[in-house]
Amino acid sequence: VGEPLDGKGPINATEFRPVEVVAPGVIMRQEVRVPLQTGIKSIDAMIPIGRGQRELIIGDRATGKTAIVTDTIINQARQKTGVVCIYVAIGQKEAKVSQLVRTLEENGALANSIIVIASASASASLQYLAPYAGAAMGEYYRDSGRDAFIAYDDLTKHAWAYREVSLLLRRPPGREAYPGDVFYLHSRLLERAARLSEEYGGGSLTAFPIIETQLGDISTYIPTNVISITDGQIFLQGDLFNAGIRPAVNVGLSVSRVGGAAQTRAMRGVAGRLRLDMARFRELAAFAQFGSDLDKATQAQLTRGQRLQELLKQPQYEPLGVEDEVLSIFSGVSGRLDNIDITEVGRYERELHQFVRSTHPELCERILTERQESTSRLNAALVATLNKVIDEFEARVWRSAKGQ
Repeated sequence: VGEPLDGKGPINATEFRPVEVVAPGVIMRQEVRVPLQTGIKSIDAMIPIGRGQRELIIGDRATGKTAIVTDTIINQARQKTGVVCIYVAIGQKEAKVSQLVRTLEENGALANSIIVIASASASASLQYLAPYAGAAMGEYYRDSGRDAFIAYDDLTKHAWAYREVSLLLRRPPGREAYPGDVFYLHSRLLERAARLSEEYGGGSLTAFPIIETQLGDISTYIPTNVISITDGQIFLQGDLFNAGIRPAVNVGLSVSRVGGAAQTRAMRGVAGRLRLDMARFRELAAFAQFGSDLDKATQAQLTRGQRLQELLKQPQYEPLGVEDEVLSIFSGVSGRLDNIDITEVGRYERELHQFVRSTHPELCERILTERQESTSRLNAALVATLNKVIDEFEARVWRSAKGQ
């Protein structure tokens, strides 16, 4: 543990910390209220993450779990949030980790990141220790009043390594041959993620544990354990991924127990409508399969839902700032996309972002600085400004480009 793997010389450490420490107590913590922006529209709007939260990413193999973590790390660098990012690879192929390191370097995110690797070729004991070592690094920044983010990729392989070590030590096996304290294995790790109270520096450590499921079954031993420990989960579905909906977030099974408390007022104002529209769309889409004789109101809701679903698609390594996310989601929930062909939604969104950044930069600043209030509704003046700017965009750019 602690050996450099990048070939750039030894690590000049000035401080040593124990790998295993007791998690902060209740008195040392404060409520999670400051958002951690992932740059992914569907997550920031409907499953908001706060600094100090523990949010599980769960899904089958090759459904984009690591991609969400990668985009989150890249977004911290692009938005200059000052969040230190730690990625812990447990039992992963070295080629996969090497590709992730190259991606972070190409996007300017490696300078603010720490990579901890216990690859598939490493011993089970090293794979067992790796996440605790990463947590100790994150705690250094948390305890010094800074914000840190840590991803454990993945805790399924961590549990396998612990099971292997336990069986070699001839400890009595329990369910699925795991030792009896496998729940404590992950609870004592994830409880170290917290937002400290101001008396203790006000720093935070946000954790994204990853769990790999088999055929979408989230009711097996390790997934249910980690779901019960964390503050919510992002469920990635293979069927959505294969249908081209990426990130493949199943909004119905995903939840954030922090909720709107960790959102800016502008995002909270547009996200409420988005959740409602998407819930109606999912309900109606199921019934629409059984018949084509639908009334106009139902057809309108299906049309909007299809365009919102298209709007929430996002290319990998292209996280968005909060102002761009709010613009996109507002254009969707306000009905601006209802008369646009589904294939044109992506282009409409890109051109709207470019137009606002070049002609109305003050609007971006206003969205970011919209003050937090208990209400979840957008300021009426901001709504009027957004509508005016989008009207101007459609008249000057969109309709002229379409030859209308």
